[in-house]
Amino acid sequence: MEVNGLPLHPLVVHAVVVLGPLVALTALVYAAVPRWRWLLRWPLVALALVVAAATLVAVDAGNDMVHDNPALQGLVEKHSEWGDLLETWALAFVAVAGLGAWALGGPSPLVSGAGARTTRGALGRVAAALLAVGAVGLLVLVFLAGESGAEAVWGGG
Repeated sequence: MEVNGLPLHPLVVHAVVVLGPLVALTALVYAAVPRWRWLLRWPLVALALVVAAATLVAVDAGNDMVHDNPALQGLVEKHSEWGDLLETWALAFVAVAGLGAWALGGPSPLVSGAGARTTRGALGRVAAALLAVGAVGLLVLVFLAGESGAEAVWGGG
């Protein structure tokens, strides 16, 4: 897969590398700071969906690159494994973000009180914990997949 003669994989990977940590940090703040939840609820869900979609495209485009140039197989084996794990994690993170958006509430700074929601008891605490674990896992996997890809491209130095 190419865009204007450039391989799609490295283009889409940059979306994952930038937006993956952004959604992870958004999730951590959303889980820990109830007064910001009204503002972060939908950006959290939207970013999780975009990161999952970008990860799916990046993995598919990477597999196409290897298929078109089998000599890359040995060079990107570790990167491919981390990418596959990141893909699965990013898809699961969408579900966790959705659960968090539904289960976690907080006050609204608006005079009307619009956007204020109550947290759904123990399920809210579980959702907050899952968001934190999911966010940290996403950060780690983006780093590991990116590091192994950079090493495959530029060498271990």
